[in-house]
Amino acid sequence: MVVFTAPSGAGKTTIVKHLLEKYADQLSFSISATTREKRANEVDGKDYYFLSETEFKEKITENEFIEWEEVYADRYYGTLRSEVDRIVSAGCKVVFDIEVNGAQSIKERYDDRCLVIFVKPPSFRVLVQRLTKRGTETPKSLEKRIKRIKKELLYEESFDLVLLNDILEDTLREAEQIINKYVLE
Repeated sequence: MVVFTAPSGAGKTTIVKHLLEKYADQLSFSISATTREKRANEVDGKDYYFLSETEFKEKITENEFIEWEEVYADRYYGTLRSEVDRIVSAGCKVVFDIEVNGAQSIKERYDDRCLVIFVKPPSFRVLVQRLTKRGTETPKSLEKRIKRIKKELLYEESFDLVLLNDILEDTLREAEQIINKYVLE
């Protein structure tokens, strides 16, 4: 298993999508479940499993998650056990794109069977610019994200590797090297 984690806007999703294309026959994406609203460009079952808060809580009660968290008030994210089982039974390595607390939970649960990579932005300022440029946040939600980002950046040394995402082409090449060395060896 390989986990990419970072604050919002650091580029982990871009890196993961690149790796999934390059290693399509060896890596498979673990689709997270969430209670947040679906964005216009997102597809249920491809980008996320979009669940109601009631459905999500039922799955928590049924112990269907390997990790989950209430990231923001009434906004849950988690990894379904069935999703990991699906990928493993297909003979692929599992790739996660999740927030830092979820990454810590997976590392604690699977320890040496997973590699956790923290994607580091070049600076806090650049990260905020990226989020603002996305245009997906209201001023209030952007403020919440920025508050959370400040905490998440402190996790950098908590994981196996740090991948600086400054020049995208260099970052993607380094991500490929990591996958070849640590995951596909």
